[in-house]
Amino acid sequence: MRVFSIPLRTRFRGITVREGVLVEGPAGWGEWSPFLEYPADVAEPWLRCAEEAAAGAWPAPLRDSIPVNVTVPAVDPAAAYRIVTDGGCRTAKVKVAEPGQTVADDEARMEAVRDALGPDGLVRVDANGAWDVGTAVTTIALLDRAAGGLEYVEQPCAAVEDLAAVRRRVDVPIAADESIRRAADPYRVRDLEAADVAVLKVQPLGGVAACLRIAEDIGLPVVVSSALETSVGIAAGVALAAALPELPHACGLATVQLLADDLAAEPLLPVAGELPVRRPVVDPVALDRLAAAPDRVAHWERRLADVRQDRGS
Repeated sequence: MRVFSIPLRTRFRGITVREGVLVEGPAGWGEWSPFLEYPADVAEPWLRCAEEAAAGAWPAPLRDSIPVNVTVPAVDPAAAYRIVTDGGCRTAKVKVAEPGQTVADDEARMEAVRDALGPDGLVRVDANGAWDVGTAVTTIALLDRAAGGLEYVEQPCAAVEDLAAVRRRVDVPIAADESIRRAADPYRVRDLEAADVAVLKVQPLGGVAACLRIAEDIGLPVVVSSALETSVGIAAGVALAAALPELPHACGLATVQLLADDLAAEPLLPVAGELPVRRPVVDPVALDRLAAAPDRVAHWERRLADVRQDRGS
C-alpha cells in the first residue's frame, strides 16, 4: 500500500488536504480514500471498491467518453465564475447551504455560474441535506430564479421522507445522494418516490458491480459522482458510467480539477466537457512526491487494520 496526501486548490467539504491509500493487485492500483471521520464499517465498502479495481473486475464499457460537470465549491462569485470558465464543461454543480453563509451568498454564486456558462449551460446544486422541508421549498425557488433554471437539486434534506415532501412541492427535479449511499435501505428513495435522479458514488457503495445492481434495481436515471478522488479513484467512477445502459445526465467526475496535484502520469481531466474512458497509469515519481508523512502512514495503516478486523468479525 502507498499512502498519499494531496493539497486541494480550494477548501472543499471542510478539508484542504486529500489523503488516501493506493492498494495494488493483479490489474494495478485501486484507491481507498474514505474520509477521516468515517468509522470502520462505513469505510469497508470503500475498500471493496479499491480491491475490485486492483483485481481488474470492471465490465466492458458501452461508451468511450463520459460527459461531466464542473464542481463549484462554496466560493465567492468571482471565484465561481473563474472555476466554471476554466473547467470547460457545459454543466456546473454548485455547492450551496454552506455553514456560515447565507442564501444571498448562494444566489450570487448562482448568478456568476450562469454568467460563466451562458444561457445554454445546465446548473445543478447540492445542499448536502442541510435544509428542512420549508427552507428547501423556499430556497429552491430563489436559487432556481437566480440560476435562470436548475437542472436538479441534490439532497436538499437529509431524511428520505423529507425529500419526498419537497419533491411534491417544487417543480425542480430532486436528486438523492446520501439517501442512497448512507441508507440501510437505498431503495426507500424509489419506494417513497422521493427523487427523480439517483446519484451513485462508486467507493462508498462498494464498487462498480455493486453500483450497477443498485442502478438496475432503483429504476431512476443515474448520475455517477466522485468522492473527491485522485485519477485512480475517478477511473472506477468512469468505469461505472461507461457500463450503464443509459447516461442521460453529465456525471460529477471532473473533481481532479479540485486537487493541486495528482498521482497519474496523465490525469483524468475533462476535454470539451468529457472524460475519456481509460485507466490512468500511476506515476512513480508522483507517488514519491505526494507520499504522506510517516505519522499519517501509521494512521492509515491502523485504519486499514481496523476495517479488516471489522470485516472478519
